[in-house]
Amino acid sequence: MPNTPPITAPAAYGHPVGVSNDEFRAAMSRLAAGVVLVTAFEPPLDADGPKGEDVGMTATAFMSVSLDPPLVLVSLREGSRMDELLDEQPLWAVSVLSESQRHIAGRFAMKGRISDRLLFEDIPYVRGEATGAALVGGALATLECRTEQRVQAGDHTLVIGRVLTAAVPSADGGPLAYFKGRYRQLG
Repeated sequence: MPNTPPITAPAAYGHPVGVSNDEFRAAMSRLAAGVVLVTAFEPPLDADGPKGEDVGMTATAFMSVSLDPPLVLVSLREGSRMDELLDEQPLWAVSVLSESQRHIAGRFAMKGRISDRLLFEDIPYVRGEATGAALVGGALATLECRTEQRVQAGDHTLVIGRVLTAAVPSADGGPLAYFKGRYRQLG
């Protein structure tokens, strides 16, 4: 057996010896991912206050988990607005973005962005019947979900949701992909 160095156990939220944040990011940037918009409706705090607000975030860490029952998973940065909202209320939705919706992905991924209310202002959407969350018009597919499980994983929360509705409202165009730090089109 060759003489290999032992793998050092990582400290909490750390990397094993020899793997830097930059190296990890560079390696993972070579994995192409689909781009989705995750949305939820934040209900009003009280009946006399504001009427509630749509919240959205761009995600590339989204995947199918199970066919029976139908489950999906999205990874949320711990402490983000979406993570905190989905910790309080279990209903959310996903719009699978098309290659023509790059502007939507960029808008909801901005750091230091304006309020979610303004971000939704000129985007066509319908409200999901099962969740009340915004479903983007022109998306390749839409899913409405209810949280089944939340799993802490490093600096992220993995949210596993049961799919309540699934639709393919638009078959036009290809998917929006994320590769090497940029939005891309296939083909």
